[in-house]
Amino acid sequence: MTKTPNPADYAMNVAAPPGFDAQAVPIHEVRSHEKKVASELLLPSGLRARFQSPPPWQPEITDENRHVIASDIIAKRQAAGKVTKAAVLIPLILKEDGLSVLLTQRTNHLHDHAGQISFPGGRMDTEDQSPVDTALRESKEEIGLESGRVEIIGHLPQYLTVSGYSVTPVVGLVQAQAEYVLDAFEVADVFEVPLSFLLDPANHQVRVWQSEQGGRRFYSIPYENRFIWGATAGMLRNLYHLLKV
Repeated sequence: MTKTPNPADYAMNVAAPPGFDAQAVPIHEVRSHEKKVASELLLPSGLRARFQSPPPWQPEITDENRHVIASDIIAKRQAAGKVTKAAVLIPLILKEDGLSVLLTQRTNHLHDHAGQISFPGGRMDTEDQSPVDTALRESKEEIGLESGRVEIIGHLPQYLTVSGYSVTPVVGLVQAQAEYVLDAFEVADVFEVPLSFLLDPANHQVRVWQSEQGGRRFYSIPYENRFIWGATAGMLRNLYHLLKV
């Protein structure tokens, strides 16, 4: 059984400074010893079945993924104005050679997570009835993804980020579009990564950044010339945990 890292070993509220280069942080370990996801669970039918009848499993708790187990804790933080509700879409693109994940590269001038790789999504608006509404609306606004192409199959537990967002990852199977229309203010680029690559623990790196205020531990998943890390990598780790059991 894989030992879940203890976030108490690190300073959980240490935020990265402006211009922080996550890729320069040393690799602490690679999770190649962990169980691989069964190939049938990387298929649309396997994913649908797993989300419909999930086995007992636990989200991984790390500095980047400060999952709040008790709902009353998250409610108190929301009441105090310390948490912003948000949702993202994890778009699994249906392809002949297997599923791939559509990711966005954020523009460099944004206030939060500038230049980072993320899923399409954002904060919930008052008119949004559910995280699914938010995820689909934001995906349409950010990359022009038509909601009619998306089959929602489930969601992952809320993910509390260092920047104060409580994010619900919504998982959907997507019929690929010929072209994506990007919001030039928020999105610099879109690209795909094979789901099998992203969920292979041999590609999951643990990095530990040390500063005068303490340490911070986060996951990274390099792919070709892209560097996926932080909350995006953490949400992918939780998808991995759901499927590996």
